[in-house]
Amino acid sequence: MESISSSQVLLARQPIFDARQQVIAYELLYRSEESRDQAIFRDSAATVQVILNTYTSISDGGAVKRLPAFINLTTELLLERSFPELPKKQVVLELPADLEPTLETAKAVQALVQEGYRVALDNYGHDARWAPLLKLAHMVKINVTEQNMERLAADIRQLAEFKVVAIATHIETHEMLDQCHRIGFKLFQGHFLSKPKIVTGRQVSGNSVTLLQLMQALQNPSTKPEELEQLIVRDPVLTYKLLRIINSAAYSLVRKVESVSEAVVLLGMEQIRRWASLITMTQNKDKPEELSRSLLIRGRMCEEIATAQKRPNPGGYFMAGMMSGLHAILDIEQTAMLQEVPIADDIRQAILGFEGDIGQVLQNTINYENGDWDKLPASFDATLYENSYRAGLAWAQEAMMAIAD
Repeated sequence: MESISSSQVLLARQPIFDARQQVIAYELLYRSEESRDQAIFRDSAATVQVILNTYTSISDGGAVKRLPAFINLTTELLLERSFPELPKKQVVLELPADLEPTLETAKAVQALVQEGYRVALDNYGHDARWAPLLKLAHMVKINVTEQNMERLAADIRQLAEFKVVAIATHIETHEMLDQCHRIGFKLFQGHFLSKPKIVTGRQVSGNSVTLLQLMQALQNPSTKPEELEQLIVRDPVLTYKLLRIINSAAYSLVRKVESVSEAVVLLGMEQIRRWASLITMTQNKDKPEELSRSLLIRGRMCEEIATAQKRPNPGGYFMAGMMSGLHAILDIEQTAMLQEVPIADDIRQAILGFEGDIGQVLQNTINYENGDWDKLPASFDATLYENSYRAGLAWAQEAMMAIAD
């Protein structure tokens, strides 16, 4: 099976959600070093499967689930049909935002639909010229930051005539998400999950306080196993999951571990720190699983980069990546969260202002995962970040399967 050519193509993914904030697909974001007009699937069917398996597989309740991938086409690729056969049940072909609604483009789209492909328009005009394409399309993406709610509501009414699914894109806040849901959008895309949904006068919940106390203890190298156990046993679910993971075949222990303090002694603080952090972060059932998943990927990616570059304390890079979005899970402001957890200054400064070596890696990692290629520095090591991102995807899937009920 062919590998992805990291030196030529950068790939990331952005989730698309339904009204319950469950991931139903991923849009594949890419940049080709050769040309922005090159297809990412230009080598063989094997490469197609490698990419789809890597970027659209997630752990869902302990099982691996494969989601559809939105693949961006250029006008040139559409008209010349210069891309290989793709698995039609696994992909949605997304047409470019600058597509002109001509007879030629309509015929090209019609040919794809007749072959069995699903097609999404990325934006559209409001005149009769778009009717042929709207009759063929299965979905239409609309940038909700460019129009007011009255205009967007009118768009939804117009699209209802064509029986296409409306996708709201570039959603940056929960308020915008709620508004788009009310006027009839069915699917949603944007960075709204990276921000907490602040409720006026909200107190940090009891479970969140325990989580923050545990995170604080895990950061303190002088914390004793017995002290850590006293925090963990406050949460029976956390205790059960941690002991189950430790007693799994992965660790091949000679005897069963019966207490958290015993586990700390046998495995060491680093392993306990990692698993306890993962479990506590993924316990909030009120938050979409994608938020936890994205933070695990980010943390692991930062750690992989630090390890590859032989930087000191790779675990600090992991914690910075993971904790950079923890406030959104807790629904509190980032500064307030960091006041509750007296972590090392270099990690705190990296999270708050991308300062220092850890901050530099964290910033590049976030830009990479968002597909903001133009924000990456000239010295950016594309191969390292691509490999680290893929390693993060694979590790996060394994981790979430391990901690599933």
